[in-house]
Amino acid sequence: MATRCGLLTRDCPPPEAEVRWVYQPVEVQYPDGGWTLGRIIAWWTDGAGELWCRLRALPGACPQWRRYDPESILLLPGAGI
Repeated sequence: MATRCGLLTRDCPPPEAEVRWVYQPVEVQYPDGGWTLGRIIAWWTDGAGELWCRLRALPGACPQWRRYDPESILLLPGAGI
């Protein structure tokens, strides 16, 4: 989770050249077990090989970097069902 300026945060993102920008619909599970729709807007792999996603959960939440967990962030088809 470390970047050049410390921990991965909104104010300290990964190096731009290492980020892959996307528009991927997802379902995100909250700690209480509830689900909501969202979007992954970028992917990044850290120096340890961990996959991170810049996630925007709906409605209206600010995007944030999260370690990708396929159990709680389900990728949805980009073209619809």
